[in-house]
Amino acid sequence: MPNMFQFICDIPAVIKKRGLEDNGKVQQFIDSECLRLCEPKVPKRENILIESGHLNTVIGSGQIKYRTPYARRWYYMPAKFHEAPERGNYWFERMKQQYKEKILSGAKKIASGG
Repeated sequence: MPNMFQFICDIPAVIKKRGLEDNGKVQQFIDSECLRLCEPKVPKRENILIESGHLNTVIGSGQIKYRTPYARRWYYMPAKFHEAPERGNYWFERMKQQYKEKILSGAKKIASGG
C-alpha cells in the first residue's frame, strides 16, 4: 500500500527563510551584538583595541577578531585597567556570561520571523 501522506521539505529553503544560513541574519545579529556588548569591557586607552574588533571582524562570519600587537596579552594577562573591573581581561567571556540569554533571545526572535 503506497504512503498516502508525504511530507516534502526543502531544508535549505527553510534554513534560508529563518536566516540560519552561513552569514545569515541570525549570525550577523549575534556578531554585531557581541561586538557592541563587548565594547564597555575591552581595555581602552585610545580606542585602538576596540576599533580593531570592528575593523577585523566580518559580521556574519561567526568570528570576532581583535588584532593589535597587544590584544592577546590584554585578553589573558591580569593587569590594572582604567575603569576596572568593567574593562579588563577575558572581556568576551565576561560579556557572554552577562548577556548570553539576551543574545540568544534576539537570535531566536529573528529566526522565528519576529
